[in-house]
Amino acid sequence: MNNKLLYEMYEINSLMMVPAHMVADATHKILSHPFNAATLSEEGRTMAAGWEFLERVTRRFSKPEFGITSVHVASGADVKIKQETVQRDLFCKLVHFKRVLDEQTKKEKPSEKLPKVLVVAPLSGHYATLLRDTVHALLEDHDVYITDWANAREVPLFFGSFDLDDYIDYVIRYIQMLGHGLNVVAVCQPSVPVMAATAIMAARQDPLAPKTVTLMGGPIDTRINPTKVNAQAKDQSIEWFEDNIIADVPWYYPGAMRRVCPGFIMLSGFMSMNLERHMEAHKSFYNHLVQGDESGAENHRKFYDEFLSVLDMPAEYYLQSVNTVFQRHALPKGTMKHRGEKVDLKAIEKTAILTVEGERDDISGVGQTKAVHELCKNLDSGRKKHHEQKAVGHYGIFNGSKWRKHIMPVLREFIQTK
Repeated sequence: MNNKLLYEMYEINSLMMVPAHMVADATHKILSHPFNAATLSEEGRTMAAGWEFLERVTRRFSKPEFGITSVHVASGADVKIKQETVQRDLFCKLVHFKRVLDEQTKKEKPSEKLPKVLVVAPLSGHYATLLRDTVHALLEDHDVYITDWANAREVPLFFGSFDLDDYIDYVIRYIQMLGHGLNVVAVCQPSVPVMAATAIMAARQDPLAPKTVTLMGGPIDTRINPTKVNAQAKDQSIEWFEDNIIADVPWYYPGAMRRVCPGFIMLSGFMSMNLERHMEAHKSFYNHLVQGDESGAENHRKFYDEFLSVLDMPAEYYLQSVNTVFQRHALPKGTMKHRGEKVDLKAIEKTAILTVEGERDDISGVGQTKAVHELCKNLDSGRKKHHEQKAVGHYGIFNGSKWRKHIMPVLREFIQTK
């Protein structure tokens, strides 16, 4: 298929599913209504489960909300959180989660007295809300900001392009904006641009360079223990990606005619990597519904409502990232440049670096993130720390019980002691 028509075909298919979705949604609501006696029988729950399953299969998932309104702190109090946008750029907005103290919590520390953390969310197909659990855990002891990347199809073409160099510029600007003593957390894809930004600021002797940088499951050197994702990116030429992945945004979106890597293509890739696991998860979801296990069903909904919500990436950024990170391995080879300026990790001498990897990570293999320590040759060993979490995959590094119980305490201590 001509990739010029790829997006249009996807949109037509989505529109064709609308009547089925409306019928499934209405039928499910009727069958699952608490006043409907059918919900008390297994047969009734089976019918309702089937219609909910169809409703979700035909649904087009929109951008979720962070939905963080409070955080439970060490003292036992629940502190209210207000989400506010403190900087709005064309392709990103900087979101702050600010503590709002009242009579019950006035003795708690306000946001400005907590260690400041910038979470750089990945721009790799999902929204920044994928890191909701990351942000929520950090909020217990930190003043948290996050990069909320825009869906490229919503950015008008006349605003210009956005590539990896622009991404690094954004990171540098946000670091400088948040000021002295900043702690940066990069989850997966941002590891390379965050390290590039840190190295550039160090080489310029910028006094606002980060105090600490934490890299979580990032592709610093994908030559080490390569995964299927790494192999796919390496085996195809950039021309192949441009011909088969990149598409034009349809005319009825604000970003009409912008060249993008569509989110639905990235999602199909995510799903195909672990297809059996996803199929089993959906089978379990159906069984939870039939058995009346609402807790198990709700856990499935929460994960997949987020996982199935995707955004489009600017083509320039996507292609440059594939070429720089996965094909040329420019950062570990020392050949990466940012607007003509060499990115030299040896320039980093003061910023402490923590790396976190998951034993079962099938996206960023074990050793790929840790490699940054060897590359930062002029950074004292006392400013380097590595943590490998057993029995977790990629998403478990920053989400779920092991993240909260085992990884977050390591990150908290690292920020406090460096």
